[in-house]
Amino acid sequence: MKVPYVDNEPREGELSSPSEDDDVRRMVRGGVHAWQPRRGPDFSDLLLRTGAGPSPWALYTAASAALVVILLAAFLVGSYLQIGALAPQPLPANI
Repeated sequence: MKVPYVDNEPREGELSSPSEDDDVRRMVRGGVHAWQPRRGPDFSDLLLRTGAGPSPWALYTAASAALVVILLAAFLVGSYLQIGALAPQPLPANI
């Protein structure tokens, strides 16, 4: 149920009956005062969100960061061991 914002002072051009405003105020106050938080976590909601998995943007960001780390480590190890195209190339002796 939508409850309009209720002032103590009515504005010009608005139709409001005092009894209706009092009823709405009483109903809102009663709902606010009657609310009690539940004890403990909501495990059913937590399990649903966990089962859904991570959001795609978080997954792609983590995968991209892991790929950058793997490529950087491969470059550093390859240049340290002088393997592949990263190794210094021998010069031909007959030049």
